[in-house]
Amino acid sequence: MPSRLTVVDGTGREVDVEEPRITPNGVSLGYARTSTRDQSLELQRRALEAAGCFDVYADRGVSGKTMARPQLDMCLRALQPGNTLVVWKLDRLGRTVKGLAALLDELADRGVGFRSLTEGIDTATPTGRLMFHVIASVAEMERELIRERTKAGLAAAAGKAGRPRALEPHDVDLVRRRRAEGWTLNAIAADRKVSRSTIIRALDVDGNTEL
Repeated sequence: MPSRLTVVDGTGREVDVEEPRITPNGVSLGYARTSTRDQSLELQRRALEAAGCFDVYADRGVSGKTMARPQLDMCLRALQPGNTLVVWKLDRLGRTVKGLAALLDELADRGVGFRSLTEGIDTATPTGRLMFHVIASVAEMERELIRERTKAGLAAAAGKAGRPRALEPHDVDLVRRRRAEGWTLNAIAADRKVSRSTIIRALDVDGNTEL
């Protein structure tokens, strides 16, 4: 009977799981992960099984940013020299180049290979190892660019919100009529929900105009 151990699942709860069974030499183990509980693992499972994986370990509803990935931990313990870890896509393992590179180095030190099906990476070859580092770097750069664009968009929106509202041409015509009717600048500004200076610019008069 397999031995059991206590691990922390993706919700932070402690659960009892079976220790991984003995892995034959030369086989591949697959790992799949979804970030939310409602996402399906089926696509990843089918791809990993089609790639000839002996076993498939899967974490459901676990972010790539968290370190608590019980099934990945079990998979890594099950891997033996001569085995290969296979994932459907590189980001299933993690979100940072540093973390991915560290894991790759650890697997290499243990004599374990690595394959990513989507990116076509196979660290059994020098080209595959180079591709791993290049693709991981590009992926992190893309995430950084997305974060920078998001920040820039938020800053632009905040700046736009802080600028005084300009008057449309039809508003300017109305302002001039109001002024001709004897409305004060402050009254017109309150009516149009703009600043007094905006009304002054629209009327092309100086700021000393009588209120």
